[in-house]
Amino acid sequence: MIKNTISLPDKYIFRKAKLVDVGVIAFLIFKARLDPTQLKWEQFLVIESYGRLIAFGQLRNFDSAQELGSLYVVPNFRNQGLGTFLVKNLVIQANKPLYLKCVKKELVKFYTSTGFIPVSFDELPQSLKIKFYLSYVRNKYFNASITFMKYKSLIELPLSKV
Repeated sequence: MIKNTISLPDKYIFRKAKLVDVGVIAFLIFKARLDPTQLKWEQFLVIESYGRLIAFGQLRNFDSAQELGSLYVVPNFRNQGLGTFLVKNLVIQANKPLYLKCVKKELVKFYTSTGFIPVSFDELPQSLKIKFYLSYVRNKYFNASITFMKYKSLIELPLSKV
């Protein structure tokens, strides 16, 4: 268990992912149609409730940047601050400029509230331009609502060290 200074109710346990979590993480990522690249369990932080994995997220590593990805909260546990809790704890672990690709327009406000700002495709580091190129084309030519974002704000909240 990871001690944290942003409180979660006692029924929740915040921890690093374990090898045993891989199957559930992969299943939920595919079910939610999230990006299935770099599913390395060592990169994930998770929240569980009564032995059930209910939320997770990861930092994907690239040459000159990191990507916050695979953020997921089981629907029955949403709107309780679990996603925010995970984002803030992933942010403090980042050791390179941190980016994300937001594919749902309604989530831009959520990510903005955690310190991310929209950026243009041209502002992305080369390693992420390669990864996000098809999304860029989809956005440009098919009017998709994909937003590239970069972490800019140092939110002054007590956070957990993993």
